[in-house]
Amino acid sequence: MEKKSVNKGRAVALLPILVFLVLFIGSGILMDDFYAMPTIVAFLIALAVAFFQNPSLKFNDKIKACAKGVGDDNVITMCLIFLAAGAFSGAVSAAGGVDSTVNLGLSLIPSQFAVVGLFLIGCFISVSMGTSVGTIVALAPIAVGISEATGFNMALCLAAVVSGAMFGDNLSMISDTTIAAVRTQGCEMSDKFKMNFLIVLPAAIVTAIIYFVSTLGGASSVAIGDYNILQVIPYLLVLGGALAGINVFVVLIVGTVTSVAAGLITGTMTAATVFSSIGSGVTGMYDITVISITVAAISALVKEYGGIDFVLNFIKNRTRTKKGAMLSIGALVLGVDLSTANNTIAIVLAGPIAKEISDEFGIDPRRSASLLDIFASVGQGLIPYGAQMLYAAAAAGISTYALIPYAFYPILMLICALGFIFFVPEKKAGK
Repeated sequence: MEKKSVNKGRAVALLPILVFLVLFIGSGILMDDFYAMPTIVAFLIALAVAFFQNPSLKFNDKIKACAKGVGDDNVITMCLIFLAAGAFSGAVSAAGGVDSTVNLGLSLIPSQFAVVGLFLIGCFISVSMGTSVGTIVALAPIAVGISEATGFNMALCLAAVVSGAMFGDNLSMISDTTIAAVRTQGCEMSDKFKMNFLIVLPAAIVTAIIYFVSTLGGASSVAIGDYNILQVIPYLLVLGGALAGINVFVVLIVGTVTSVAAGLITGTMTAATVFSSIGSGVTGMYDITVISITVAAISALVKEYGGIDFVLNFIKNRTRTKKGAMLSIGALVLGVDLSTANNTIAIVLAGPIAKEISDEFGIDPRRSASLLDIFASVGQGLIPYGAQMLYAAAAAGISTYALIPYAFYPILMLICALGFIFFVPEKKAGK
C-alpha cells in the first residue's frame, strides 16, 4: 500500500522544502538580517525533517536514497567544478589577476557601462560554454572587483552575471538543459533554438536596457590603477576557452596553471605561496559544495517519498485547454525545479509527462521543448538555494536574497514566455 501511495505522489513529501523556506526567509525577516541563520543550518534542519518523515522506510534505505541523489552525475560534476573554480580563484587572486583585469576593463570600457557589459559578456560566454555555473565561476570575481572599483551595488553586478549566465543556459546548443528538453520532446535542436531565441530575445534586450539606464551616471569617480597584461592572461584564456566551448575543467585547470606562472614571473607569488593560495581558494568552496550535497540529499528523499510525483500529477490532472496545457508544462517543470534546485534534473523528470500533455493537446514539440527549458531556467535563475545564486553570492559574501531584486532577465523571461503562450498563435510561432 505504501508503494502505491508513493507512486501517486504525496504533498507532505515537500515538507522539507517548506521548512527550509520558512526557516531561512522567516529568520531573515524577523531579525532583519538574512545572515542570521546560515544557509547550511536551515538545509540541515530540512534534511533532518526529511529523515523523520516516512517511518515505514528504513533508515538505511533513506541513506541509500541520499547517496544515490548525491552521486548523480550532475551533482558530482557541479561539486568538482566548484573545487576547480576555487583553485583558479585562489591562484588568480594571489597572482594579482583580479585587480589587473578590473583595471584593464575600466580603462577600455567607461565605468557607466560596466554592469550592462557584465550581462552581455555573460550571455556570450554561457551560450558558448553551455553552463551557467561555469559562466558565473569565470565572471563573479570580476563583477566583485568592478563593484568595488566603481561603487555600483555589489548585488546588482553579480545579478547581471547570473542573468547573463541563465541566457546561455537556456539557449546554448551544448547545454544539458537544451539537450534534455530536445530529447524528451522529440524535436531538432536547431529548431528548438530558433523558437526559443525568438521568445527570450525581447527579455535580453530589455534587461540590457534596464542595466544600462539604472547605472547611467551612477558610477563613482574611478581612479584606474595599474595593470599587468601577464596577470590578465589567465582570465583571457578562461574567457576565450569558454567562448570556444572547451570543457570547463580543462579551462579552469589551464587558468590555474597560467595564474601560477603569471604570479611567479611578476613576483606576486613565490614557490612557497603557490600551493597555499590554491588551497585557500579550494577551501573557500567548501561551504557551497556542502550545501550542494545537502540539497541533493534532500531532493533525493523528496523524490523517494513521492514529492516529485505529487507535483507532476497535480499539474497534469488539471490541464483542460491548449493554452492551459502549455501553462501546465511550464508550471510542471518550474515546480520540479523548485523541488530539486537543478534545472537539468527538472527537465528530465518533467519531460516525459510534458510530452504526454503536448501530444494530447497537439502542441508543437518545438514549443514544448522551449517552454520546458525556459521555465526551468526561470526557476533556476531566481531560487535562492540554486547553485547559480549560491555561487554568485558566495563570491562576495552576501545573501542570495540580495541578488533576486536585480535578476531582471529570469523575471522578464517568464513574462515573455507567458506572452508567447497567450498571444502568439502556433502557426506564426512555427514559421
